[in-house]
Amino acid sequence: MDGLREKYLEQVAGAADENALEQVRVAALGKKGEISLQMRELGKMTPEERQVAGPALNALKDEINSALAAKKVALEDAALDERLKTEWLDVTLPTRARREGTIHPISQVTEEVTAIFADMGFSVAEGPQIESDWYNFDALNIPGHHPARAEMDTFYTHRKEGDNRPPHVLRTHTSPVQIRSLEANGAPIRIIAPGRVYRADYDQTHTPMFHQVEGLAIDKDISMANLKWCLEEFVKAFFGVDHVDLRFRASHFPFTEPSAEVDIRCSWAGGTLKVGEGDDWLEILGSGMVHPKVLQAAGVDPAAWQGFAFGVGIDRIAMLKYGIPDLRAFFDSDLRWLRHYGFSALQVPAVHSGV
Repeated sequence: MDGLREKYLEQVAGAADENALEQVRVAALGKKGEISLQMRELGKMTPEERQVAGPALNALKDEINSALAAKKVALEDAALDERLKTEWLDVTLPTRARREGTIHPISQVTEEVTAIFADMGFSVAEGPQIESDWYNFDALNIPGHHPARAEMDTFYTHRKEGDNRPPHVLRTHTSPVQIRSLEANGAPIRIIAPGRVYRADYDQTHTPMFHQVEGLAIDKDISMANLKWCLEEFVKAFFGVDHVDLRFRASHFPFTEPSAEVDIRCSWAGGTLKVGEGDDWLEILGSGMVHPKVLQAAGVDPAAWQGFAFGVGIDRIAMLKYGIPDLRAFFDSDLRWLRHYGFSALQVPAVHSGV
C-alpha cells in the first residue's frame, strides 16, 4: 500500500490539468482502478487480515480523494489566474444603456398643479372615490331633477332588494372633498382636491374615468377678484407664459353663485396651442363664488364666511400643454405612448423650473 500511496500521490502532484487529474482518479479509484480492485480482495481475506487491510485501504482511499480535491482546487485557481492576466474590464466605462421607466403625464401634471397652488398657500385634501348621495349631490345644492343625477350620466352602486337608502355613487367630481374638509376643519380654509372622478361618457375628449382638481378658498372677505387673480397666476405658471388674458363667461353651477366658465386667449398657429396670444378663446375650467347653501351643508355660517371654488380637468390641461390629441390614450397602457409622452423621474415639477 505504501507503493500505491507514493505512486498516486506523485501522479496527482504532477497532473498538469483537470483532464490528467481525472485520468489519475480513474486509474486509482475508478471501477477498475488499482485501489478499487484491492477493496474487492477484502472478501477473500481472513477476518484477521481484513481487520488490518480494511482500515489501511480506506485510509489510502481517503488520502487519495483528499489529494485529488486539493489538486483540483489548485488547478482551478491557476486557470483563473491565467484568465485574469488576459481578461480585464475598464470599470470607468459607462454601463450598458437600460430602458428606464417614465412618469405618466397625469402624474406629472398633478404634481405641477400641486406645486403651483402650494406656492399660493393651498394645501392638498383627499377623500373617498365611492361617495354617498348626500356628499356627491345634496350637500352641493344639486337638486333631485338635475341631469347629473341621471343613471345615464352617473355610476351608481347596487343596493340589496328592500334597501331603500339612496345608493352610493362613484364620485362625479372632487367637490365632496371640499364638504368633508369644511366639516373637519371649518373656515378659513384654502385647499385643492385632485383625484379620480367617474362619469358615463366615452369619446375622443371624454372617458368614464378621468382626473380633476378642484380648489376652494373660504375666508371673511374673499371676492371674485381674488378668484380671477388666483386663476391668472395658475395659468401663467402652468403654461409658462408671462401674460395671459382670461374671459369669464356667466354660467350656472348649482354649488356656486355667481358662476363663470373661464376661457383663455390663445392661437392655434400650425396646429400648436399658444397661450396668451392670438384671437381665439379656449374654455378650460368652471368657477364661481361658493353658494351659501353649500356652506350651510358643511356647517359654515354663510353670513360670516364666503369664498370661491373652481374645477379643472387634469387630463384636459395635460393634453393642451403637451400636445396629446386623444384622451383615451391616457388609459390604454401602451408603453410606446408612455415612452413618447412620459417624463423622466428627474423632471421634478417646481414653480421656478417651469415644468
